[in-house]
Amino acid sequence: MIDHLTRTVRDADRSVAFFSRVLHPLGYGVTMRFAEYVGFGTKAKPYFWVKAGGVPTTPMHLAFVAPSRAAVDRFYEEALAAGAQDNGAPGLRTDYHPHYYAAFVTDVDGHYLEAVCHLPPARKAPPKRPLARGAAKGKAKKRRR
Repeated sequence: MIDHLTRTVRDADRSVAFFSRVLHPLGYGVTMRFAEYVGFGTKAKPYFWVKAGGVPTTPMHLAFVAPSRAAVDRFYEEALAAGAQDNGAPGLRTDYHPHYYAAFVTDVDGHYLEAVCHLPPARKAPPKRPLARGAAKGKAKKRRR
């Protein structure tokens, strides 16, 4: 629903490095830079911007869409490795809905970040059946007349 968001941070270089690492598993990266602004998003456009300046005293909660549960897990691992603090390990939050899979961290400026996947778990492909004895893969057996 939100087209884009700009967030003021204390140290732009530190935050750009942090978000570059944390958002990469979710499929986002730096897509635009101008003046003191750095935009993160997809090839389509930047959706999330950071700029240096005074930071509000009240922390902000920001949730990023993740394409899979594995991406949520990677977001969490990268966030902790990049200096964030744990605020809720990856897992289901069924109070929200049955497939709400999320991880929560507190970033380097004290804001709350979340990565969330709303999809059910990925289904594994059924095991392939062996070919019938004597059947050639992709070829029909010729009959003799």
